[in-house]
Amino acid sequence: MRIIFARKLFVTAMAMGLVGGVQAAPNLDGQDGYIKMPNALTGTDGTWSWGNSFDRPYSTTWTSVSFLPVVQAGFRYVGVIGVPGFTEEPYKSEYGRYKDKVFDVKIQLLPESRYLPAIAFGRLDLFGTNLWRADYIAMTKNFGSLEASLGYGSGLIDKAFGGLRWTPERFPSWSLVGEYDAHNYQKDFNSASTFASQRKKGVSTGIEYRWGWLSTQVAHQNATNSINFMVNIPLNEREFVPKFQEPGFYSPSELPTRPSAAQWQEDDSYQIKLAKALQKQDYALVSSSYANGTLSLNLTNTRISNVGRSVGRAVRTALYFMPLETKAIKVTHTEMSMPVVTYEFFNLPKLQEYLAGKINREQFNQYVLVRSADSSDLIVQDDQTATAIAAGLQEGIDFNVVSSEDGDIVQLRSRDSLLNRIKIAPKVSFFFNDPSGAYLYDLKAVANYDRRLGSGLYFNSEVGATIATNNTKNMKASNSLLPHVRSDVAEYINGSRVKIDQAVVNQFFKPGTDWYGRFSAGIYEEMFAGSGGQLLYSPAGKRWSADLSIDALRQRDIYGGLGFRHYDTLQTLLSVHYRLPYDMTATARAGQFLAKDEGLRFELKRRFRSGIEIGAWYTYTNAHDITSPGSPNSPYQDKGVFFSIPLGPMLTMDNRSVGNFALSPWSRDGGQMVASPGDLYGIVENSQRDASRFDGLGNFSERNDEINHPANANPIETFQPWPAVKLRLDDSVNEFPELSPLVQGSLLATGAIGIAALSDSRWDSLMKHGQHNRLLKYWGDGASAAPVIGAGLAGMAMAFGDERLQNTGFIALQAAAVSVAGNMAIKQVVNRARPGDGNGAWSTQPAGESRSSSSFASTHAAANFALVTPFASEYDAPWLYGVAAVASLGRTANRQHWLSDVVAGGLGGFAVGKWLWSSQRDASRYQTMFGLAPNSASITVQKSY
Repeated sequence: MRIIFARKLFVTAMAMGLVGGVQAAPNLDGQDGYIKMPNALTGTDGTWSWGNSFDRPYSTTWTSVSFLPVVQAGFRYVGVIGVPGFTEEPYKSEYGRYKDKVFDVKIQLLPESRYLPAIAFGRLDLFGTNLWRADYIAMTKNFGSLEASLGYGSGLIDKAFGGLRWTPERFPSWSLVGEYDAHNYQKDFNSASTFASQRKKGVSTGIEYRWGWLSTQVAHQNATNSINFMVNIPLNEREFVPKFQEPGFYSPSELPTRPSAAQWQEDDSYQIKLAKALQKQDYALVSSSYANGTLSLNLTNTRISNVGRSVGRAVRTALYFMPLETKAIKVTHTEMSMPVVTYEFFNLPKLQEYLAGKINREQFNQYVLVRSADSSDLIVQDDQTATAIAAGLQEGIDFNVVSSEDGDIVQLRSRDSLLNRIKIAPKVSFFFNDPSGAYLYDLKAVANYDRRLGSGLYFNSEVGATIATNNTKNMKASNSLLPHVRSDVAEYINGSRVKIDQAVVNQFFKPGTDWYGRFSAGIYEEMFAGSGGQLLYSPAGKRWSADLSIDALRQRDIYGGLGFRHYDTLQTLLSVHYRLPYDMTATARAGQFLAKDEGLRFELKRRFRSGIEIGAWYTYTNAHDITSPGSPNSPYQDKGVFFSIPLGPMLTMDNRSVGNFALSPWSRDGGQMVASPGDLYGIVENSQRDASRFDGLGNFSERNDEINHPANANPIETFQPWPAVKLRLDDSVNEFPELSPLVQGSLLATGAIGIAALSDSRWDSLMKHGQHNRLLKYWGDGASAAPVIGAGLAGMAMAFGDERLQNTGFIALQAAAVSVAGNMAIKQVVNRARPGDGNGAWSTQPAGESRSSSSFASTHAAANFALVTPFASEYDAPWLYGVAAVASLGRTANRQHWLSDVVAGGLGGFAVGKWLWSSQRDASRYQTMFGLAPNSASITVQKSY
């Protein structure tokens, strides 16, 4: 396993003493619980805990995070004293004791209420070696200062367990804990060779102490003592350190002389003065223009993290330098010279009143437009003006030693306002669990040279020189049967002490509103070079974005120069990103990966109020990686977790720098991707998020009376579907057909099914004689997949459509679920044999066969008609019934159903779809709003009549 520190940080030790404590109580394995046993709690939402525990014979380094209010996930690295990791040399002496990686998860099924306990289900060792597998269900209830839990488990947690925690009101930092430990130590891995053989189930007791973010626990069991140290980080805190060193906004002691419009146009010095004033506030790529009473600015800020706040400071500055005739100001925030979001201010007196605190935000919003930028917002200056301004802004090379920039602990850097940069900084990589050593590191000095060559055109390079490493030639060689796109990492590490890690030219461009593009060529990363591009569509105000990236690549040799291996590949990936409640983003990527394997990669991340992001990925491809722990029956699929940690919340002044690192297998070839030279979604994601949150202004004014405004407080968008579901259920029940039309419809349906039943044998005979017909085979295969395709299309309509389409898609999915459930109930009663059984049209299945797999009625037909009926009714598209009929009759083509099965299922699906559409078709009755407040969020469902 490799931990890659793309940017280094960790100044959290300073921050821990400046914030309040976190009430977290992880056990020895990192899950909330007591000593060894878990409870039903999942911790405070957003709590990220790191710890180290010793419980003979196990030493464990663990981390866990309350990813959602009801989900806690954990990872631990377990060492087993007394068991060598390898039996052969040199690995036996270099690797040490046996170690294993373990992933755990706990899901709270029911929160604690006044009378009912919290209930949770958990699984230890979710995937991997399964040496520590256990499943459990637990209940927890608080009685004042006493917390009590009962649970039952299987696997290593063997049967009943329980726990108590008492926290005295007078000493809230202390707790006494006790539990009945149901861990079956005799079933532990290699227990006969370790101290586990001397341990047994029984009562354990301990004491805990908490101080700020830090806590510790010592405990005793009948055979041994244990200790657990941890730090608990509240990720939903906006800031960990007060911003007492933050520079104030621009307020000159001597007011500059404002020019007339004519003077501005004739004399470039006025633009230069404005640009210099902005540069001193960390603005870069500043350009300006004036026409028809509007002052336009293009800029980005290298330090301020919130786009609204950055624009606010730029506007304050522009007010001092703008031409006298200026009636409006337009500011376009850019990323890599691409216009991302534009702010237009139409009433400058109101703007000044708002900045002075004389009017409130709601009054000011009437005179502001925040919109997605387009290519017309990009300021293009003529060559003469551009040359004059560039000369006026010319800066010399000035090296500075800075800390906590770009995610580096320290760096020697020179950077100008055009983002040209020379930088030297340390970079470290860690490698876990290689046979040559459980803990390996590689420390480099890295030199970067970045140059802006033109509008959107950049050259980025990086050269690394190894300073210290304990990686050796004994690192185990790859035995992968796939192309070695990643698994030869040991050879690359030892190939050369000085390497070119990157030398790439990127051209960024904006082809249209909400569109972003990139062309790249050169050395992408340590292992691959090539050329390619990416095109992103990210519509403003929508929850989704999509991009296509294509890269033609050649593998570099291990020496880090200009040599290559004889391996070429084309990586082609289509990605869809979808923003979910709780500031989560789900990403699905499909296409061809580095090893020419094809498949899917799923990613899920959550951004907490502090800006810290935690996520995971899972890749499923046809790579068929059978190297251990993969096997021919269960090939290994790439997976890992990643973290993105902004420095801003940890420093005494705002900062855009972010540290990224990942935990992933480092010697796998399936599902691998080349390091992007400039991922467009990652570049524009944060700016678009800021602009789409509430009114898009963020902390624009920096007024004390707006500190707790939702735009500044980053409230959590929760998901509470029950009000909307209940409202739809009520309306559906009210619209249920009365008895008379229901009976009439049932009689008509019975007649139609009866007529179809008369043709069952003849129709099946026709299908039987055509079984060797290729068209019939394709028809039957397509029919089997039709409900899945239909449900996917309905889901896409619900996720990506407008309000009307979303409502129709949701009704269609409801109808399909109800129809399938009703159809399965009918199967239990009728138990009809399928045509392929050869037992006759109305024979029953043989004894022992599952009634759920019986023939009457067709579940596929029910789902097909249930899915299309809401769309056919809403959009007056009767041809959709023909599509459903063809798809449903395909089930008779492969002799899975009788004709009457299909008719019955289709009529049932049609009836349910029509009923739910009739009762829920008015989308305006179900207006779902995300109501956000400084410390909470909810979904409000409004109903109109």
